[in-house]
Amino acid sequence: MSRKLPLGDGETARTACARGLLRAGVVEKRGEVLSAAVLAQRVGWAADLVSGMTTELLAGHWNAADVGVLASGEDAGGRKLPSNAWMALRRLGWTAAPAGGVTVNDRIVRMAQEQAGRALRSADWRAELTSAVLQTWPCDPGRRTPEEWDQVRKAVPGGRSLPSSVIRSRTRQITAFAAKNGRLPADVFELEAPPRAARMLLLSACDSQQATIERGEDDPQRALLRLQLPTRPDPRCYRDWAWVACPITLPPTVPPGAVLHLPTLRLTGGKVRADLAYTHAVPKARRSGHTVALGVDWGLNTLLSAGAARLQDDGHITALGHGAQFRAAGVLARQHRLRRLAEHLHTKADHYQRLIDADEQHELSGKHEVLRDEIRFVSDRRSHLNDALARAAARWAVDQAIAAQATIIYLEDLRSMEAGGMGRTHNTRMSQTVRGQIADRIRHLAAEAGIAVVTVPPRNTSRHCPRCLTPLRHRKAPDRPTVAGWKWALCPDRAGCGWQGDRDHGAWQRITARGLTHQARTVTDRATGQMVIRTVVDTLETKAVITPTAETRRTDRSKTGPTRRRNTRPAPRRRRAPSPTGPRGPAGKRPEGHAPPGRRTLPRAAHRHQGVTTISTPTTSRHRPRGAALGAGFHLHAHATPPRWAEPTPDPMSDTGSLN
Repeated sequence: MSRKLPLGDGETARTACARGLLRAGVVEKRGEVLSAAVLAQRVGWAADLVSGMTTELLAGHWNAADVGVLASGEDAGGRKLPSNAWMALRRLGWTAAPAGGVTVNDRIVRMAQEQAGRALRSADWRAELTSAVLQTWPCDPGRRTPEEWDQVRKAVPGGRSLPSSVIRSRTRQITAFAAKNGRLPADVFELEAPPRAARMLLLSACDSQQATIERGEDDPQRALLRLQLPTRPDPRCYRDWAWVACPITLPPTVPPGAVLHLPTLRLTGGKVRADLAYTHAVPKARRSGHTVALGVDWGLNTLLSAGAARLQDDGHITALGHGAQFRAAGVLARQHRLRRLAEHLHTKADHYQRLIDADEQHELSGKHEVLRDEIRFVSDRRSHLNDALARAAARWAVDQAIAAQATIIYLEDLRSMEAGGMGRTHNTRMSQTVRGQIADRIRHLAAEAGIAVVTVPPRNTSRHCPRCLTPLRHRKAPDRPTVAGWKWALCPDRAGCGWQGDRDHGAWQRITARGLTHQARTVTDRATGQMVIRTVVDTLETKAVITPTAETRRTDRSKTGPTRRRNTRPAPRRRRAPSPTGPRGPAGKRPEGHAPPGRRTLPRAAHRHQGVTTISTPTTSRHRPRGAALGAGFHLHAHATPPRWAEPTPDPMSDTGSLN
């Protein structure tokens, strides 16, 4: 099978990963069928051999000198080290061997060297960051001065674009070490222990003498994985190794023409999971030259707010619709409850540990072990919930871009934002949202459709008006213009602009306009390969405004008199024919309820209090929804987008019932 992927004009190669499951295997020499449990046992024996050698390599080279040599990219003779980790370790002479009497082939050693080399290479950046923080240790670790921030950013490689939360977290780690040991650590290798070796098989470091994978000829959604596995936990000779053929059903996300690569095998819950890497052709995303873009703003209860905008030929930017929101309040609240439960379990487990001390026969040892298991279970639940939330949010954002025919998505670079000033609970929930994971999944899904994803500076995206760049006034709600809040934004320039709307809706308009005007300044980060706009230019920022479109005039449909008497023979509930055509509008259209957004003059009934996301509580036995009784359209049980109030005024009846 050819591993070269043919590419056409305007296409590029995209490597992705899908999950598979090894359900059974067949020993090729004897024809013995291996069940899922037996197959998992043999894969576990091979993984134990690999993890044992990986642990030995990490323990022997977990120091600043060896990590520095590996990260330098050159050996003692000045030759460039290979990109493959196992080849680089062999060039440096870092080898490993299994325990005495165990026989493994060279490819098993390769997998151990590859896993150890990747871990050691990743430690170099942490070592540089820790060294920079130690060299510029502040007088007050809890609060750096602006001069101390400049010093630490200057000492860290690429520190100008490094999120502040990364430096703060490393500072907290060093502070905890100093409080425990009475001194600062020398480097990251004293601060952190060698990483644990995972029980997995990196088959990508092997060749055909250890493993092969081929797609089925008759069924392209099936593949056959062949690999050598031990027949006993401590193989004594090469006869204790046997070729095993494992059929794999490929997920539907793997295209028929994709090139398959050797997977990574992991043991999870007594099953063998295969991370299948594949490469396929996708449209090539461009950095500039975009006319339709999707802007995405981060929030809390409304996790994502997104909308599309178009760059016209004359340079004006107009919004395409009023945007949409991805609400995840329920999921984030559940995540918050799990976090509090985990903190409670950790506190209790630490208390038991202090009571047990070094007594292994203590009567609380059993309870302590049960608590540790429960902590792992809660952590897994939180991890799975974050993964599901990230997948759903990313899929929603990319679908919005595809529906609007946008060729680029602009994101705020708030992956490491730490909220403050909004209450302890609110700050924690906002700081722990999985922004970085969502952004990575958006890039992954957008690449499949040829859509570019660019991060833009977040400064003032929620503070300035999207139409005139005037600083906004934030209020609690549209019908409470005198109550301070953060959800509703009003432009103080009533004469020239007068825009008002949801804070997040204004933010995505600002993000989209900023990205379209600064798209010529888009660069690709060399370290991550991600597209980013690093700085905002004042001359371009003055053009990053949304031009309002022409609005259609609508007649006032407020109730002005008594309801007409019904006919003695009313029409059936389910109409057999469409509604009669009105003077304007399509046939069969239902009467409008709440005043739609985008109109300057609202009906008189719309100025009465009618919170569209609340439910009124009737004060009498007879059900009388207040919104319908006042002639304001559909009653309060309807859930719709709040209207844009032209001149919101305080409602004197807002406190007479349970309306908010």
